[in-house]
Order: sequence, then structure tokens, then C-alpha cells
Amino acid sequence: MSSFKRRVTSKQTTLPLGTRILPGPIPTYVTSTGIPSLDDILASGLPLTCTQVILAPDVHSAYGELVQKYFIAQGLSCGQDVCVIDDNAQDFVAECMWIPGGGPSIGIGTTSNPPTPAAEEDEEEQAKDHDAKIKIAWRYEQMKQFQTTVPTSSQSADDYCKVFDLTNRIPVSIIAAATSSGQLDLEEVSSPWSEQSTVRRVLQTIKTLLGEEEKDTITRKPLRICIPSLGSVQWGDVEPHEICFFLHSLRSLLRRHTHAVASISLPPYLSTETWGGPGWIQKLGWLSDACISLSAFSGSPSLNALFPSHHGFVHIHSLPAPHTLQPPSDKFSTLRGLSSSGENNLAFKCMRKRLIFETLHLDVEGGVGERRTTPATSAIALEGARLPDLPTEETPKPKGVDVAAVEVRLEKVELGVGHDAVPEVVATPPKKAKAKKRVVFQSDRPDLYDF
Repeated sequence: MSSFKRRVTSKQTTLPLGTRILPGPIPTYVTSTGIPSLDDILASGLPLTCTQVILAPDVHSAYGELVQKYFIAQGLSCGQDVCVIDDNAQDFVAECMWIPGGGPSIGIGTTSNPPTPAAEEDEEEQAKDHDAKIKIAWRYEQMKQFQTTVPTSSQSADDYCKVFDLTNRIPVSIIAAATSSGQLDLEEVSSPWSEQSTVRRVLQTIKTLLGEEEKDTITRKPLRICIPSLGSVQWGDVEPHEICFFLHSLRSLLRRHTHAVASISLPPYLSTETWGGPGWIQKLGWLSDACISLSAFSGSPSLNALFPSHHGFVHIHSLPAPHTLQPPSDKFSTLRGLSSSGENNLAFKCMRKRLIFETLHLDVEGGVGERRTTPATSAIALEGARLPDLPTEETPKPKGVDVAAVEVRLEKVELGVGHDAVPEVVATPPKKAKAKKRVVFQSDRPDLYDF
């Protein structure tokens, strides 16, 4: 075998801003949604050329819009282009969260909070000494702590997925700089002077924004298209078939532009079967690459009491599977748990500083402060032997009939000294004592003995 080797210049692939390569037969670029636990469900993030639809059928909450704000904040923080299509896009972007210490706080005043580690953001979920070493038996010290979600510390070191704080708002200076530089594009939905339908006009706007078809993803900056409220009042009187046409056309349009990705939310009244008819949610899953429902407990007091540590269920209708038939999430997702016996039930909760998706577990029955004591046996016997109360009402006298009055008296019997009541005593027979066993040894044969 020859010892000579061919000299090849080492070329290191430059990834687009805020993206990673998803391992597989065909390398796929993925970008973060801004929520690490949602990225885990989608297999490290949302692939480019794909669309995700977030459904929030609860009218008392706005978790779908909250996911879209994470999507926008992540794009602005990592330098990607962002396009928001909504009549109130300026106000919607101004309400987005931001990195801790990088923007004004929602609390008193507008002073910036100092940067805090990711472990300090869990004060509502865990105790302050959660990360401290628990002094238990030495054989259990090496065991991993039970976790219901993916950690955020490993992904906060780079620009792929930032750690955002819900108590901080994006600074106005960053929005102004992004708008002037062309990084942030705000498009309106309604147009009273246009005779074209709203759905087709928005599709034409997106097509113009994407430009010409590009086969090389690295040469262009990734573009995030965000539609916070598809089919709302500002879209006019929209029919179910128009929503299906829009999702199908947008998905086909993004397939020809490998640098774009879209995230869409529907209003609560469009996220139920009652509006689109039977199979409406299933149709939305077929027409989008990723479709996830966030069913909150706000309208169900029983579920809210049954799961006090969660805010709603997570239902997965479809997952992105570019260039393959099986979604990569089946292999790479930790929260779904398909590598074990079965798929985990998922839930979400919104804390003071962040939104997380985690596995669903029942809490301790009755709560931690429940008294686990049973009533006395005598009390149970008395309750079981309680007689029903007899009616004490007098029988009404029939009209026109003479009824004889009867008086009943009980005759008292006086007991003498010799007639005292003596309780009957039953003598219990004594127990027979067992005879003691005797052992007899034979002198001529000491190895044998008889009982």
C-alpha cells in the first residue's frame, strides 16, 4: 500500500447565521424557534423551507402569539431577516421579549436588569437550592436528577438559541436600527384600494419579498416570515378553503427558496373543529410541515385543579420531515421519548420569565399537605350501623268518620332486691397446653434417637 497521500485543501463549511446542520442522509439546515424545549420537539429546530402552525384554541389566553414573539426575538438577536405580516406589526414587535439585561424591564421604572444565569430563572418552578448538592446516601449521589424538560444552559453559549426573559422588552433602539437597515420588514394585511383577495395579495407580497429562486442557502441570509393571526378580522371574511389554499401555496413557495422559514398562528375561533368542520385540525396538519396545538386549562377548572403545575396540553399533529418520510424528531427528540417504550405526554407552562414545554406527570394525590390518616374503626362501625329516621308526622283524620281515641300506657314493673339484673357470664374453657416433646437416646446405638 502506498504511503503517499493526496494533498487536499481543508475547507470548513460556513453555516448561515443562526443555523445548524441536522445530521442525516441529506444535511438539513435548521434554525431555532427561540424556545429550547420546542426546538427539541422539532428535532433541534425548525428546518429551512418549512412552515410551522401554532394553534391555541383557548380564548382566555394568547399562547400562540407568545410563541410568535419568541420566533421574532430569536431572529432579531441572531442577525437574521424578519418579516412580520400584520396590521399591528409595529406594536406586536414592540411587545416581544428580549435578552436579560439587554432591554427595559416590565416592572417599576425602565432600568435594565443585570444578567442572571439560567438557573436563577426557575424560582417559580424550583427552590433556590435546587442546584445545590443534596446530602443523601452515597450510592445515590452519582444518579442524575429527574428532569421534565431540556436544559437551556448548553444552548445559551452560542447565537443559535438565546435565553430570553419575559420580564424584559426589546429596546426601541434595536427595533429602529433593524427597520432602518432592512433587517426588519413590517407588512400590512388589509388594503382597501385593492380588488384582489387578501389571501392572494399576501402571497404575492411574500413572493416579492423572497425574490428570485436561490439554490445556494449559504449565500443568502435566512429569512423568517411571521404571521401572528392568520384569518383574523383584518383578513376579512375568510373561508376554510382559503386558509387551506394559503398554507398550501406558502409551503410550495418556500420549497423553492431554501433560505426562508415561516411561522403562523391562527386565532382561537379558527383553531377548533367547529369552524372548519370535521377533520379541520387534521387538514391543517397535512398542509403544514409542523402543526402543534397548545390546549390551555384556562377554560376548564377541573383540568386546572388536576394539573396545578401546568398550563395546558401539547398536541402534535405533524412534524417536519424534509427530504425523508420519517420525521427526524422521532430519533433526536428527548422530550417525546420515542427511543424508549412509548411516546411521552407533553404539557407546557408559562412562568414569570420563560415558556417551557415538558413531559406531563401527575402530582401527588391530594397535594403535599394532605393528611393521610384514616378514621377510627369504631367511627366506621357507628356510621354503618346508623338507623334511618322514622317519620313522626301524625296520620290525618278522615273527614266524616268518628275515630275512637285509644290511650296506651306502659305498666312499670318494680324489681326487688333479689331480682337484680345480673349480667350473664360465659365461662371460656381453658386452652389445653401442648405436651413437650421428649427425646430418648439409645445407649447401644447413640446415632439414633426417638421422639
